[in-house]
Amino acid sequence: MTKRTYWLEHAWLDTHVEPGVAVDMDTSGGRIAGVRTGVPAPPPGAEVLRGLTLPGLANAHSHAFHRALRGTVQVGSGTFWTWREVMYSVADRLTPETYHALARAVYAEMALAGITAVGEFHYVHHAPDGTPYADPNAMGEALLDAAAEAGIRITLLDTCYLSSGFGQPPNTHQRRFSDGSAEAWAERCSVLKDRDHARIGAAIHSVRAVPAGQLATVALWAEERRAPLHVHLSEQTAENDACREAHGVTPTRLLADHGVLGPRTTGVHNTHLTDEDIALLGGSRTGTCMCPTTERDLADGIGPAVALQRAGSPLSLGSDSHAVTDLLEEARAMELNERLRTQARGHWTAAALLRAATADGHAALGWDEAGTIETGALADLTTIALDSVRTAGPLPRLGAETAVFAATAADVRHTIVAGRHVVRDGAHTLVPDVPQALARAVEALRA
Repeated sequence: MTKRTYWLEHAWLDTHVEPGVAVDMDTSGGRIAGVRTGVPAPPPGAEVLRGLTLPGLANAHSHAFHRALRGTVQVGSGTFWTWREVMYSVADRLTPETYHALARAVYAEMALAGITAVGEFHYVHHAPDGTPYADPNAMGEALLDAAAEAGIRITLLDTCYLSSGFGQPPNTHQRRFSDGSAEAWAERCSVLKDRDHARIGAAIHSVRAVPAGQLATVALWAEERRAPLHVHLSEQTAENDACREAHGVTPTRLLADHGVLGPRTTGVHNTHLTDEDIALLGGSRTGTCMCPTTERDLADGIGPAVALQRAGSPLSLGSDSHAVTDLLEEARAMELNERLRTQARGHWTAAALLRAATADGHAALGWDEAGTIETGALADLTTIALDSVRTAGPLPRLGAETAVFAATAADVRHTIVAGRHVVRDGAHTLVPDVPQALARAVEALRA
């Protein structure tokens, strides 16, 4: 075992903040070998992490190429559906090379924000006319390589996307998303393999994009591999209306009837649900990934997260379209959105919000051994400065509140993955000049 010790000035240990914690790491295996509390000073040879250290953050829902839209789609009026046309224009221009460059920069931005694992909801599979690349998984491999080069873990949620709507073929923009059938999708993505930093999961884009008769094929693929399965669910009322017209049931009921729901499944957004939908999701232990900054950016609405959690649906968080890349803001926004909706405060404790951003987010991505600071866990940590203009003042004894209600991604000082610094003192150790890398990658798509 190759051992490295970190001394944490303050550490969040799931229920409270503990001062003076020594964490021994097996860097050859990337695991925490031991956690010692009550260590008032750094042991000899230990690396010092000043500030408040959390488990690494998990971004459970990402579309990396949407980062190219930041600062452009926020101008003017419109709806989700008008935004989608602009999004398609970016998707049309992606190649394996340009997607790799963009995703590498996007994942580096995530690392700077304290994110140590991402769930990439990946559906841009083929050339723009729908022709597979020589390597049919060239786009997915580009994303896997990008995450490795940016130093973070990834769950590639390879997405089945077959139609533009109920009974409708893919439109011109969507041809490159489709494999033609769920069986062909399963054959292609079965070639993808897990690796040290990456796991392969599955996704159903939505009930409008996968015909009802093919939903079970995707669910079975994930079940056989015990892989995570994600699905955009009831993000828009128009989708709910179309589903009822086509099938006479809500999207949630349709998924339930075809064996999609369950404890390894996560519904993304879960915004416009009936009471029966909530009961189906909670009763099956299907998770919910809330993406508050995207949901408000697209004017989607505020989902019933409190009711879902009470019904039994575990909550996770995602940055989705990357209007903002800040998991602390996502956690804060989930609580504040609910306050606006109900005109009442205190729906979650700060500790519960952090669990959504850490342990429960990792679990949604199939990394059950991550998201905690304890012996045997993956050695992934995020340290937040306590002396910035945002965090100065609140005392560490206030606990998770300092992180959730005061800090932002700009306060992340260190990010450690598998026991090694990916971000040190606010600088990325693997990707030089992340802002410039982002600028070049975005400009290449706009050229």
